[in-house]
Amino acid sequence: MRGEPSCPKCGGRVRAPGLFADTWQCGVHGAVYPLQPVIPPSVEALSVVVHRARVPVWMPWPLPVGWLFTGVAYAGDDRSGGRATVVACSGPGPLGGMGELLLVAEELGVGLGARYAGIEGPDPGARIRVDEPPQTKLLAAGRPTPLWLVPDAPQDRAVFVGEALGLWLWAIVWPERAGMVLYDELVLTDLRDAGAEAELLPCGALSPCLIP
Repeated sequence: MRGEPSCPKCGGRVRAPGLFADTWQCGVHGAVYPLQPVIPPSVEALSVVVHRARVPVWMPWPLPVGWLFTGVAYAGDDRSGGRATVVACSGPGPLGGMGELLLVAEELGVGLGARYAGIEGPDPGARIRVDEPPQTKLLAAGRPTPLWLVPDAPQDRAVFVGEALGLWLWAIVWPERAGMVLYDELVLTDLRDAGAEAELLPCGALSPCLIP
């Protein structure tokens, strides 16, 4: 899928580095890591993102029964590498119907997770109270990882956020009731460490949720 890089925070046009700036520039947000065009789901496309990523590329592994890999994208460029990644999966929700799950890993301030979450960013900030019990936990790279529910997200989705490997981890699910999938002891693997296992991923059609 062809397209132009865009601002990870607002989707606006960005200017490439040039004479007056050595970073990508958004007219609203200044220097940003550009969101590259969304890549349709395939093992080859996924390997490109994995190779460039400097942050985890999280994938539920094994995938929940009936779920498919449905797309991937990253924010960054050839020089910076991927400073944020987003992986999409789709499948049957625990309460019926189909669900869409996005997993975003990003450095502080990139803003991609907040954009997909439909909230003001770039980071969760005071929306989550880490001094209170988390709403759910999952395993990320073999480590128990608490996630807190973001209370002011749009009503059509459930948004959870936490920290894994020192970086933000966002889990965004459509529709909201499909968020129950995150209560089923989900196990996430960083595909940078997966090796040949990534070649076994079943692929579906591109998730519309990847086009924020």
